[in-house]
Amino acid sequence: MSYRHVEELLEERGVPIDHATIQRWVVKYSPLLEEAFHRRKRPVWVSWRMDETYIKVKVRRESTV
Repeated sequence: MSYRHVEELLEERGVPIDHATIQRWVVKYSPLLEEAFHRRKRPVWVSWRMDETYIKVKVRRESTV
């Protein structure tokens, strides 16, 4: 999602803001959020599972497990 899309979404909700302001917020607050999320991240134990994903290649469906 682009900053301009976020700007449009906020304008729909009555918040007049410029996409440049949103970009400055991202630059300012991303490191803080990343640090907070990293501290709360649950550790990956010995065993974990990955969901199966399908990708359409030309006409066939290929599994990427």
